[in-house]
Amino acid sequence: MIGVGSNIDAQRWISEGREKIRRVCKLKAESDFVTTAPIGFTNQPDFVNGAWLVETEMHREDLESALHTIEAQCGRVRTANKYGPRTLDLDLIVWDGEVVDEDVYDRPFLKEAVQMLLPGLFI
Repeated sequence: MIGVGSNIDAQRWISEGREKIRRVCKLKAESDFVTTAPIGFTNQPDFVNGAWLVETEMHREDLESALHTIEAQCGRVRTANKYGPRTLDLDLIVWDGEVVDEDVYDRPFLKEAVQMLLPGLFI
């Protein structure tokens, strides 16, 4: 499962990212997307966040590399401020039935997305 977020022209970049992820994975389901306040660096627009449930034959490292490539193709610029604004943020949050991103436990929107898409996963 991939966590998805954007706070720069979110509708455009989430849509673009969705099309690009479909080229490398099977998109099985999508959570609701919600608006959330920024974390860490608050002097920026709110984020739109959700998740995609995907199926892939790729190894985990290859999928993570593909996510970074898609972010870059969608104009993501990584800066020293890891909480800064971004066109698209794609994070692997569940891999092979296991939570691999601890943010799931601290961010209600991520936990809700996981529960929506993988209701049998205990978190």
